[in-house]
Amino acid sequence: MVFEQLLPYIGWAIAAVAAVSIGCILATVHNTRLKIKHGYPLEGMWGQSLKPAVTTEAMERVKLLTQENAQLRAEVGSLHDRLAVIERIVTDGGYRLGHEIERLRDEPARLEGKGKVQ
Repeated sequence: MVFEQLLPYIGWAIAAVAAVSIGCILATVHNTRLKIKHGYPLEGMWGQSLKPAVTTEAMERVKLLTQENAQLRAEVGSLHDRLAVIERIVTDGGYRLGHEIERLRDEPARLEGKGKVQ
């Protein structure tokens, strides 16, 4: 009795399974295509690495990227050092004292402009 009630829906169930299967296949193909396009390593069915052919162009590209990476790391290191010096200057008591002295020197000039100092 139950089987007879479900019989009209078997076609829809088969179509849904086929649609999901085709979607999964297309997603896998698209994912692999993107990995190849952007140079990511490919993996086999059980997770083993599939090594793409090494060309001179790829080796040159890796070499240039390694050099650029080293330059950027050196630049970040120098910026880090400069920032540490700036933080030390700003948090130094002498800097604050000098800043306060300059502010007090400028204050009479500002007050004269407003007409308060005679």
